[in-house]
Amino acid sequence: MISTDTLKRLEFDKILDTVASYAHCDASHLGALSLKPLAERQEIELRLGLVEEVRKLTRLGIALKLSEFEDITPQVKAVRPTGAVISPLELQRFIPTLRVMGAIAAQLGFRTDIPLLLSQAGSVTGFPDLLNPLEHTVNEEGEILDTASRLLADIRGRKKGLTARIKKRLEEIVRERHTAIFLQDDFITQRSGRWVIPVRMDSKGMVPGVVHDVSNSGETAFMEPLEIIGLANELENLVADERAEEIRIVRQICNWIREDAEQIQEQFEALVRLDILNCIAALSDKLKCETPVISATPAILLKSARHPILTLLGKEVVPLDLEIAAENRVMVVTGPNTGGKTIAIKSAGLLSVMALCGMPVPALPGTVLPLVRSILVDIGDEQSIEESLSTFSAHISKISSIIEEADQGALVLLDELGTGTEPGQGAAIACAVLKELQNQGALVVATTHLTEIIGFVQREQGMVNAAMAFDRDKLAPLYRLVVGEPGESHALEIASRYGLPERVVRFARGMIGTMEADFHALLRDLKEKRAQLEGALADMAEREEKVARAERNLVDRSEEAAQMVKDAKEKGYLEAQQIIWKAKRDVAALLEEAKREKAKTREAKEKLDQAANEVEKALEELHPEESVDPEKVAVGDVLFVKPLNCDATVLAIDTRAGKARVRAGSMEMEVQVASLLKPKGKEPKKVQKRREKQQAKEQEQAEPASTINLLGMRVEEAIGVLEPFLNHAALDRISELRIVHGKGTGALMKGVRSYLADHPLVASFRTGERFEGGDGVTVVTLR
Repeated sequence: MISTDTLKRLEFDKILDTVASYAHCDASHLGALSLKPLAERQEIELRLGLVEEVRKLTRLGIALKLSEFEDITPQVKAVRPTGAVISPLELQRFIPTLRVMGAIAAQLGFRTDIPLLLSQAGSVTGFPDLLNPLEHTVNEEGEILDTASRLLADIRGRKKGLTARIKKRLEEIVRERHTAIFLQDDFITQRSGRWVIPVRMDSKGMVPGVVHDVSNSGETAFMEPLEIIGLANELENLVADERAEEIRIVRQICNWIREDAEQIQEQFEALVRLDILNCIAALSDKLKCETPVISATPAILLKSARHPILTLLGKEVVPLDLEIAAENRVMVVTGPNTGGKTIAIKSAGLLSVMALCGMPVPALPGTVLPLVRSILVDIGDEQSIEESLSTFSAHISKISSIIEEADQGALVLLDELGTGTEPGQGAAIACAVLKELQNQGALVVATTHLTEIIGFVQREQGMVNAAMAFDRDKLAPLYRLVVGEPGESHALEIASRYGLPERVVRFARGMIGTMEADFHALLRDLKEKRAQLEGALADMAEREEKVARAERNLVDRSEEAAQMVKDAKEKGYLEAQQIIWKAKRDVAALLEEAKREKAKTREAKEKLDQAANEVEKALEELHPEESVDPEKVAVGDVLFVKPLNCDATVLAIDTRAGKARVRAGSMEMEVQVASLLKPKGKEPKKVQKRREKQQAKEQEQAEPASTINLLGMRVEEAIGVLEPFLNHAALDRISELRIVHGKGTGALMKGVRSYLADHPLVASFRTGERFEGGDGVTVVTLR
């Protein structure tokens, strides 16, 4: 269990404030602020996976269709009792929430590449049968619309017409001469819901009607003329009918909500969870976070980690690399003030909390954070005036409680360990605390300035020193953690830089004990030698890389030259072979015309054959034949047969006679086993010609199509056309297909997608985007 005080000291509340700022509803805003570390690894990895799927949709340009929606939990609770009715304004709160539900349902409905999100929000439907009447019933101000029912529209139409008649008649009355002389003014108004005219008090008996009100001065009586009383009563009846119809409509909708109250509440909670995941994903995208590895073993590996709050503030953050292995569970970080020690241990703690909450962290991929049950911290000035505790007393009190709670499942962060009292005794207490926490199996990261602690850690097995790097020339911290070596405080140098008089610094330097001065001098020498050694190693590595690169270049150039010579020879011989073949064809064409000079023709042909043999022999030297072991030749082997000058299949073997029977195409013959060589992929001429014709025919065919149109087909007919289309596409290695089925009644779309869901060649499918054809198109990704 990680306490609220620990989370506050690590400033996790500021992270949650930023996460909650992305919420679209008060309920998800409160849910984001209430995020706590999870106890089980499966829960953490599930949330990390859900967040990654939300970010995946964002990267694809189809972020979750979330917009502002209302918390409808109070309304659902209020309408649950039988006969309960809520106001139209309360009903209006359902509309934005149901709209968002519907948008999410349409977006996720047919996707197959987000299984975790579908498991969390796949049941969201949006209740379209409830949303539609609600949208036609109430507006944003909570007023019932004329479209709520035909009867209501009719009543309001009659009411409007009757009101116009009353107003028109009153306007006529006030203009009539025998009435106008008794009026105080010529306007008409309403009193107590009745239409009236202003009559002078001394003349109210002269105008027949009913007095409904008197002015504050007592000089005007507001009278309803007798001749419109009937019309006004009819209007009152219409008002009553209107109110009754409005109550009936509201009651009907409340009954519908009551019937689905449980499902509405479940889907609302799923929508809130989805909104919280979207909030986490938004922060992760802003901070360029990556999903960490959650390790069951006590180890931390931060790769270029950045403190998220400093990043959000827009400050330049130096990435932090920190590694605590299982064999060295205790790390003590030393270095100058303002060097970043506290930020380093806070980063380790804050990123651990984020990971335990299932949130990606601002670090490179491969970052490892431990699955711990508790994080115990002593960071900052704990001085308590109320409890009369000094800084040292408060630190000791806190460390005592940490020792009581620490175990193998704890991460302990201690800042400025051993300070607040006499350095020698403080260092002794600090060493004892580190040893005790190590014995209890806790993972510990501590900071200190005390050199005695550094020596203890250096000698103790299972502990390791680390230092915040410091530029001695510029007297400035580098904010980079170096594991394996202790750091220096550089207090005198920093004091001098920030204005302490030089005489004071000299005096202080003289007050430093000889042993401590020797220790710091030795430490500086070791660091300088280490820096020199690292520079020499870097130079040597660079030189080795240059030599290796030169050797690779020589080998590559030698091989390239040899290949160029070989290619040139082969090209020359092939050209010669082509020339000889052409000459042979020309000679064959002239044979019949050269009957009188048969001897000369025969002699020329023999010379050409001899030249062709020499060229073929030279080509064979470039590609030496690979013989096979006669004893390993078996029936069914495909080998190159010299007499046939092509590959053939071995049908039978006569080991005594050293012969084998082979088949090449439709021809069979018996040859010597010694004439069999390793296959060259050379087919008989007839087979080769047939293959070339087939290849030429295939090349003439059009490129394979990636779109199929099923519009107007029945489901069975469409499936029959779709099956061979998928098979050909898979053979042609087309990765993505577009199936056009249209919207229509939706039967063809459902049939096609149901068939795709079980097809072995289909990896996933989704509804087409607007530019791809929208709901009328399904985009398929093949395996």
